[in-house]
Formats: sequence, structure tokens, C-alpha cells
Amino acid sequence: MPESALSDLTLETCTSIADIDRNDWRRLAGLSNPFLRYEFFQALETSKCTTEVTGWAPSHLVFRKAGRVVGIAPAFLKNHSMGEYVFDWAWADAYQRHGLDYYPKLLIAIPFTPSAGPRLLLEPELRQQLTPEQIHGLLDTLTEKLGAHSWHLLFPDSNDQKLLQHDHELHRLGCQFHWHNHGYQNFEDFLAALNSRKRKSIRKERRQVAEQGISFARFHGRDISDHVLSAFYVFYQATYLKRGQRPYLNKQFFEWLLEQLPEHVHIVMAVREGEMIAGALFLAGEDTLYGRYWGCLDEYNHLHFETCYYQGIELAMDLGLSHIDAGAQGEHKLVRGFEPVITHSWHGIRHPGFREAIENFTHEEAEHVLGYFEDAKSVLPFRQQEQD
Repeated sequence: MPESALSDLTLETCTSIADIDRNDWRRLAGLSNPFLRYEFFQALETSKCTTEVTGWAPSHLVFRKAGRVVGIAPAFLKNHSMGEYVFDWAWADAYQRHGLDYYPKLLIAIPFTPSAGPRLLLEPELRQQLTPEQIHGLLDTLTEKLGAHSWHLLFPDSNDQKLLQHDHELHRLGCQFHWHNHGYQNFEDFLAALNSRKRKSIRKERRQVAEQGISFARFHGRDISDHVLSAFYVFYQATYLKRGQRPYLNKQFFEWLLEQLPEHVHIVMAVREGEMIAGALFLAGEDTLYGRYWGCLDEYNHLHFETCYYQGIELAMDLGLSHIDAGAQGEHKLVRGFEPVITHSWHGIRHPGFREAIENFTHEEAEHVLGYFEDAKSVLPFRQQEQD
């Protein structure tokens, strides 16, 4: 893209989703990904989960060309690193030890959501014309203008990766475990694809859940009553309180989400002796089921695996979805048929000395992540991995 074509391209921020026209947002973000819906960010702001007080001050990016909105990106000005799932606490500590400020930082991401997807929501013509050098330059300039010390773009999809791929910028890798439907029509088809030992193990886990008198009920969209949502929220809170933390999201957020985006919301409840004892909330996209929130009050054998994974797999197949993104971490997913995938993030560090040190770290980290990814693939439980 010639510099002359960039002369009328501007990049600015908006401190509320309400400052961006809903039609512009929908035109650029579409309606299929629940985490990119205008209403999702409305729910976060209306419930006061993303505010300056919580350390998630909305600073959504708006690209304009000749005054017209040609691109957007969900972004926040942050004064901490919680709820991101790409961990930079060590970087912040190093800054502090040297008497430097690491925060605020500009975060281009979906709050509390370690799921890959589009981040730079650009008109196709602009995407084709922009170069990685130019997009990094725009973000560097904006970061300095905001008084931030760095920018971070988390979990971009492959389309954004092409626009971010720049040899002179900091690129981090991560590894998650996702489930893919390789032509399975039902859960038994999926089990048949596993080696005999893992197949028997999963059947045993499911049987032991049932032997504890636990059954499952599904609730979808507007069929989710306040009674069910309230029970789920108690379980969700418990997940954080057990670790001595406060939950990121309040009940108002889930109420707003259910009111505004019911077509995306699914809850699976575990029931014992007529009482709900655990629950998991899933969000459905165009081809992906996102397993995001779960909790229970009492511990039961294999209940987490059944509620979040096996019930999730059955739900995905029933909805005709080919992919489950169950979030960050969790090697235990691997032996249950979830496959390793590489995730990405990009980082713009303004301080030259720390930028060099962090660049060295990201190169070393990437080698370890890629090695871990290959090791994980080698122990997948599918039948083609059997040696007999």
C-alpha cells in the first residue's frame, strides 16, 4: 500500500462500545462468533465487568479512511495482566525491579477468553492493501499516543496472522487442546476411533458418573430459566472462590448475555436426586462450540470430565458443530481425544532494552512450545497411534 494511500487512514480509540455504530460493528464483525458480537461487549460494559475500576477500560480501535469506518478491533487499556491467558507477569516484574512502569498497556483481545478468532476486523480491501509493517506502525503510534508502554494482540486467527507476520516484532506461541469431529455421527463413533485402552477408560469414567446417581439436562437459549441460570452462577462462582479469587463475571453479565444473544447460549446441568449439583455454560458459533464456564459445589468422581468434555462432545455433534474450543491449559484433555493446537500472540514493546530481552525469551519459549506440541501429538489416543 503506497504511503499516499495511507494518508487518509487514521486509527483512534473509543472508550465505550456505545461510541461505535452498531451497524458498522456488525458489518465488520459479522454475527456468527459470539465473542465478536456487539451485544457481547455491551454485556461486559453494562454489567461493569470491563471498566477502568476493574482494570479493563474499553479502548476499542477504530480505523477510518476518509472519515469512514473501515475497521475495528476490541481493545482495552489495562493496569494489570489478569484474565488474559497469555502470561506476562514476569515481564511486569522485571520492569518493576528496574523502577519502570509496565502498565498501562493496550490489549487487543476478548476479555477472559483464551479462544482464537478474528481480532482485526477490517474491510477486505483494506486488509489486502495493508502490510505487516504498516499495521505494527499504526499500533506503535497509537500506543505512544495513549501513554501506554506496550501493545498486545492475543489469539488472532490465521487471517490476522498473515497481517501480523513481521520478523522484527515479538511473536509468542502457546498450546491448547481442541476436539475435532473427524466424521463422527455420535459418541460411539468417536470412541471407536480411540485405541482400546482409552476407549475402555472413557466408558469406565462415564459409567462411574452414572453409578453416583448423576444424570444430565440441557437448557438452550430462552428456555434457560432464572432458576437454572442462578444455579449455574453459584457453581461458576465456586470455581474461583475455591482458589481464593473473585470471579471475573457477575450474574448481570450472564443475564444480559442470555437476553441479547440467546441463540448462542447452552447450559449443561448435572442432576442428582432432583438437585442440580454442577453446570457448564457453552457458547455456540458457526462451526465451533466454546466451553467457557463451569463449576460445582461438591466433588464427584469424573464429574468435570463428563460435564465439560463428554457432554460437550455430544452437544457439539447434536448441534452439527465440528470443533470444540475448551479454553486454555488442561493436559488431561489430550487423553480424552482433544488434539494439540498452536495459539499465537503479538506484542509491541516500546522500551528498547526490554524489547531485546523479551525477544530472546520469545524465541526460546517458542522452541519449547513447538517441542511440547510435537510430543503431545505423539501420544494422541487414536487408533492409528497404536503399535500393536
